[in-house]
Amino acid sequence: MAIVKPFKALRPPKDIAEKVACLPYDVMNTNEARRMAEGNKYSLLHITRAEIDLPEDIDVHSEEVYSKSHDNFLKWQENKWLVQDEESKFYIYAQTMGERTQYGLLACASVDDYLKGLIKKHELTKPDKEEDRMVHVRTNNANIEPVFFIYPAVAEIDEIVKNIVENQETEYDFIAEDGFGHHFWVINEHKLIEKIENLFRGKVPYTYVADGHHRTAAAALVGKEKREKNPGYTGEEEFNYFMAVHFPDNQLEIIDYNRLVKDLNGNTADELIEALGESFNITRMGADIYKPDKLHVFSMYLEGNWYKLEAKESVYDDSDPIGVLDVTILTRKVLAPILDIQDLRRSKRIDFVGGIRGLDELRKRVDSGEMKVAFTMYPVSMKQLLDIADTGNIMPPKTTWFEPKLRSGLAIHLLD
Repeated sequence: MAIVKPFKALRPPKDIAEKVACLPYDVMNTNEARRMAEGNKYSLLHITRAEIDLPEDIDVHSEEVYSKSHDNFLKWQENKWLVQDEESKFYIYAQTMGERTQYGLLACASVDDYLKGLIKKHELTKPDKEEDRMVHVRTNNANIEPVFFIYPAVAEIDEIVKNIVENQETEYDFIAEDGFGHHFWVINEHKLIEKIENLFRGKVPYTYVADGHHRTAAAALVGKEKREKNPGYTGEEEFNYFMAVHFPDNQLEIIDYNRLVKDLNGNTADELIEALGESFNITRMGADIYKPDKLHVFSMYLEGNWYKLEAKESVYDDSDPIGVLDVTILTRKVLAPILDIQDLRRSKRIDFVGGIRGLDELRKRVDSGEMKVAFTMYPVSMKQLLDIADTGNIMPPKTTWFEPKLRSGLAIHLLD
């Protein structure tokens, strides 16, 4: 059963929390990070993307960048821009997007749970990205950014969270520059903290990584390293745990993750449509944006027109957790055989765009001539994601997109 543990978070004072908070390190490049932090001396980007405080030609993986991150981390603490709670607590971190708010429990997850497979994943990680985050954790001796977990909803936990939200003032409450709301409560009551721990131990068999697979792997591997250097460890040391926001599965939505391709692999538009006819029933929808409204229905934008592509029953298997995915259908029936994109992770001819950007973004990039064709899909369902993780399978690259992104800087977990 899943372990969650309260911790003494390192947090910003109320009056600067909004300025400290920033998007995760991996949703931006260096230039974007520089722009986001410009004029904001408090931004956690000075710690998570410390290259922004160094010359523009700096290697982002150089020792100088990690050292600068550590120097800034110490400075933030010395300046009291980050202050540690005196007692271990749980926290509620909620996010509002439009009319929907999702409420997560910010707590420490167990390194043991990750190593034993009780924390399940659905994506592969890349060793170079793992190592980058491991160095960052080692250098700062802290989990600077939380990871995004899912757990099967438990009514009693929902009720605890609901009572706190309705009867306790927020610690932080702000709307970020992207329009998403972020709300934060501190759970102080010891009996309530103990009850939440027991509910997870008794009613949550597994948790699932939704977003942040590299940060999760890095945190767990650094914890394992510290154990090996401390053979007398008891299991209670902070390095046996790492920080995650745990959201119940019934509050989350997965957003579509779409594809753009630079060329038609030597085909004309008519030849592409003819080839697609083997696997799809095709309807030309015209110039107005067409968005798929159910699984196994795709849309394609090509030469100024949108097309509805409805997969024929013969091309997917609903009993196969991987074969039933629309990203698998698109890869096996379109991208690989027709457009000759064999490796989604390495091909320079394909790009991926989260649905939060809207389908008009796809149309603009095709109309500009940068890309030749766009394919959009209905979002993966939560059940599909959990089924894949439960069966030990791995989703194809760029399958799920969660929004809003967790803001980093509202809480940090120290490993000592």
